[in-house]
Amino acid sequence: MAIERSNPSTLADMSGYSHVVKDGTTVYVAGQLSRNSAGETIGEGDFEAQAVQAFKNVQAALESAGSNMISILKMNVFMTHREDIPAYREIKTRFIPDDALPVSTLILCSGLADPVFRIEVEVIGRVAE
Repeated sequence: MAIERSNPSTLADMSGYSHVVKDGTTVYVAGQLSRNSAGETIGEGDFEAQAVQAFKNVQAALESAGSNMISILKMNVFMTHREDIPAYREIKTRFIPDDALPVSTLILCSGLADPVFRIEVEVIGRVAE
């Protein structure tokens, strides 16, 4: 099977990498930030709005490859503010039910690609059955 690389139109048009790589039944999603499909930052200064947009982007990326949020196997989350962790946990449950929780790593870091971003979410999933 050939490796498929894509940048779905539902995500910001970024250069230098692919948003989604599909290798057989495995789907890799690049770190998603709070940018809409036009490349505009959503929720500057508002963690909840940023987290919701990041998860919507993850969902769109997975769906573009025939996957979904309950097919996530591994999730890495990068955040810049420790006090956002409770809100992150609540928002995550809107997108991923408790019976489909992936293995997960949460990393607190000093900054992301742009200082306005407070969260970035990357996942590895599989094609939905």
